[in-house]
Order: sequence, then C-alpha cells, then structure tokens
Amino acid sequence: MTTSAAAKLVAAREIRMKLRDKTFIFSTVFFLLVAVASTVLPALIEGGPTKVAVSDSAAVTALRNAGLEVSVVPDDAAAERVLRDGDVDAAVVSGPKVLAMDETPADVVGALSASPPVQLLDPDAVNPFLKFVVPFALAFLFFVTSFTFGMQIAQSVTEEKQTRIVEILVSSIPVRALLAGKVGAITLLAFGQIALIALVAFAGIQIADVDTEVVSLVGPAIGWFIPFFVLGFVMLATLWAGVGALAARQEDLAGASTPLQMAVMLPFFAVLFLTDNEPVMRILSYIPFSAPIAMPVRLFNSDAAAWEPVVSLLILAISAAVFLRVGARVYEGSLLRTNGRTSFATAWRTRSTIGS
Repeated sequence: MTTSAAAKLVAAREIRMKLRDKTFIFSTVFFLLVAVASTVLPALIEGGPTKVAVSDSAAVTALRNAGLEVSVVPDDAAAERVLRDGDVDAAVVSGPKVLAMDETPADVVGALSASPPVQLLDPDAVNPFLKFVVPFALAFLFFVTSFTFGMQIAQSVTEEKQTRIVEILVSSIPVRALLAGKVGAITLLAFGQIALIALVAFAGIQIADVDTEVVSLVGPAIGWFIPFFVLGFVMLATLWAGVGALAARQEDLAGASTPLQMAVMLPFFAVLFLTDNEPVMRILSYIPFSAPIAMPVRLFNSDAAAWEPVVSLLILAISAAVFLRVGARVYEGSLLRTNGRTSFATAWRTRSTIGS
C-alpha cells in the first residue's frame, strides 16, 4: 500500500469515528444554534418601535400615528444631543429634517407627509452589536475549533500509544501516513463544521432580513478568515499530534500540552481584549498563532491595507510548513517510545524508521 493510499484509509476511519462521536455531534449542534441566535435574535430584539426625538412640533402627531415612540425636546440641539447619546434611534428637527447616525430610518421618513431630507451624523460607523459580535465570533470559532479538535487529536494519539495499538498500525502503514490521515481527517471535519455554521448563519441573515450593507461589511472578513483558518488549523493540528505522541498515558497529556494550550489561548484573549488597540493588533496579525483571527478582525474594522492580508497569509503559510515538519518529527520520534513521557529534545533526536 502506498503512503497516499494508507493516509486516505486512516482519514476515512477517523471521519467515520468522529461522525458517530456524540461530543462532535453536540458541539456542531451547539455552534449552529449560536449562529442562528447571533443573526436572528438581534433583529427580534430591535423589533420594537423606533424611538424618535422631535423638536418640530408639527411632526409629532404624524409620528405617533405611525406607531413610533416620540420624545418631544425643546430645540434642534437637544434632539441631536440625545441622538448622539444613543437615547433615541432618530431625530426630527425643524424643516422638517430627519437626523440619524449611520442609516436612514425608513419608518420615520415614511411617517412624514413630505419626503424630508435625511442627515447621517456618522455614516461610516459600524453597528455596535456587529463591532462586538464579529471579532468575538471569529476569535471564538478559531479558538474553540483548534483547541477542541486539537485536544482530540492528542488524546487519540496518546490512547493508541497507551494501548499499544500504534505498534500494530505502524507495522502495516508508514508513520507519516498515519499522521497525515489523522490531521487530514480532522481538518476536513473542522472545515466542514465551519462551512455548515456559515451556511446556517447566512440563512439566518436572510430570515432576519439583515441589511445588505451589513452582509457586504462582514463578507470580506469571513472570506479572508477561511484561508487563514485552514492554514492555522493544519499548523496546530500537527503540533497537537506531536504533543499527543510525547505523552505515554492520558494523565501525562495535560502537562505535555500546556505550552501548546498557551499558544492557542493567549492569542484568543489578546485579540478579544485588544481589538481597539491598532498597534498591538497590527503586530498580532503577523504572528502565526494569532494571525488567523487578528487579520480578519482588522479587515472587518477597515484597519488593514489591501496588501497586508496577502503578506500575513504568506507568513502563515511559511510558518505552517515549518511547524508541520516540527510536529511530524516530534510525532515520529516519540510515537513508539512507551516507557514514560518523552521529552521534546529526545523526540527531536530520535527519528522513527518503522514503516517510513
């Protein structure tokens, strides 16, 4: 059997096992529910009457008859002030003229007998909900997916090593085929899960009738997130397999995987809490472990030049190739060492030749 055929055989076995795994099924359903909630709930929450501050008394009756929540203020300046403070959704001032922050309030304009001019005070502003949820969703998806699937790879490798099944496996197929099959299968499953979540989220956007401007704003960030996700996940998946091979028992896995856990967790929290810190985000978008989430977030916030994601993706691709070799070498050098936990240095010096 060729290495390629053996890798496909291992991948098919891993996929079949995962599709029957209740944990995998539960996590997929959970993510789908989150995707639906994040797209449909905001529309339902914002479904109440539009709040309008009015300084033009002639417009009050028409707005109230249209079912809008009207607050009468003494003058135009007061109307603009409560609008900027976020106490109302729109304002009608003398003229009459309609004021809004970032999008035209169609129900307010339609309630007035004449078509009034509309002034947007901050037309380029990003919806506060989107400004929070998009960076959080991208960071959360990559963190949870890479951490959960990565830990499952490590546990699978350690279990095969602890039960000595691996000795039977490597006597039949090359070690590299075993590694490639595992990593390939988990990557396909992770990407499939993300694709399914994206489809459900898109369906939710259609059901909630979200503004097309929102879709055009989020679309480029998600488009770039996909290649960053794939490269970043493959890079980490091989390292997780190497970590799993270092441990001889499941009890050793927590200690062996601590450095890699930190490499996954720290970028997540850094991006989450430093989203508005442009200098730090610029640095994070070129570091391989944080680039898969930092660069798409910067693109969503319109903080990155057109050339930056290309350069960042190239750096990530080179880093992924390097870490693939590192993970593969550690995996090969420690897989058949069952007499206790293997150190990184020992695994690096020992190259497995069985089945290679």
